[in-house]
Amino acid sequence: MNILVLNCGSSSIKYQLLNLIDKDKDQLLAKGQVDRIGIDNSEFEHKVPGRADFVVKTDISNHSVGINMILDALVDNEVGVLSDIHEIVAVGHRVAHGGEFFTESVIIDEKVKESIKACFDLAPLHNPANYAGIEAIEKILPKVPQVAVFDTAFHQTMPKPNYLYALPFFYYEKYSVRRYGFHGTSHCFVAHKACSLLGKDISTQKIITCHLGNGASITAIDGGKSIDTSMGFTPNDGLMMGTRSGSIDPGALIYIAEKENLKPGKVNDILNKDSGVKGISEVSSDMRDLAEAAQAGNDSAKLALDMYAHRVKKFIGAYAAVLNGLDILILTGGIGENNSYVRELICSNLNVLGVEFDPEKNAGLRGRDELISTPDSRVKLMVCTTNEELVIARETFKRTMESALK
Repeated sequence: MNILVLNCGSSSIKYQLLNLIDKDKDQLLAKGQVDRIGIDNSEFEHKVPGRADFVVKTDISNHSVGINMILDALVDNEVGVLSDIHEIVAVGHRVAHGGEFFTESVIIDEKVKESIKACFDLAPLHNPANYAGIEAIEKILPKVPQVAVFDTAFHQTMPKPNYLYALPFFYYEKYSVRRYGFHGTSHCFVAHKACSLLGKDISTQKIITCHLGNGASITAIDGGKSIDTSMGFTPNDGLMMGTRSGSIDPGALIYIAEKENLKPGKVNDILNKDSGVKGISEVSSDMRDLAEAAQAGNDSAKLALDMYAHRVKKFIGAYAAVLNGLDILILTGGIGENNSYVRELICSNLNVLGVEFDPEKNAGLRGRDELISTPDSRVKLMVCTTNEELVIARETFKRTMESALK
């Protein structure tokens, strides 16, 4: 079954075409991305394993144009992998926010579309773009089933004391203001993958997953279910990130806004675009640049990394307490999988939790599933590669097969 996975951002589309033979066996046929949609210098990049990359630089005015380019490339005589576009059996979409409507992936129908639209205010940069991708496929491939896979769905198992904010309760009742959490597909995927690689039954394990990329979040998983997570009502809560501040005293925001006479939109830009390691270091939002600068003696870069590592450690410790124990600690995402310098800052001195870090196993490790704890470590410390597109493809396969059997 050929499944197209679309991850539509506000000005980009990432995609993969996978052939799923069954729920556990798959083959990547092609992948790529459309960048700078509606912006100058738009670019389309298409990759097929074993072939040279295909890159086009041209104006791409909207998501429909971008998706048409993807579909055209997939059946192109020179760079394509399909003989006919109707060989695509289903399309899976990453949808950022499902609010309290969705606890799992679903076949998309009009009711689902309305619920996705109802969450526009909760994810204004992401849900409208996700919706645009759904509508574009409807026009081009109207008979092909589509499945929505929600970033927030995995975290819907959090108990009420863990997801409510200590605000007047009517704000939750009236506006659904609560902790939702994100990166759910990644947290779920690596937790199951690590247990499979370690020969553990996930239903018996207490796990902390650290998805560390430009956006970052940590989740406490008990018996395979999310019981707490660091991102909240928006993706800006929790950890310090590339350009996001993470958790901050709201009084500090009010104080700065009053002193600088800032409107809410400007405050939002500062928190999401100018803060995090970029704001502290004044060097970069990229951890590779910061690690290089810190090792070369840049004090601001080192300060940013130390702050970042401290906050990750703090959440790990807090979630070990929430779980009342810890069996597996997982690092994933672009930073977690590839940056040994940052991993060492985070994982050193976690002995009190039963984590015995092995710096030799950690050194130079990139993009592989490996234990980086010592053999006698009570807690298994693991670098685990994530694949959110594969999760979406598998969920799409499952829902499409279920629908066909009805």
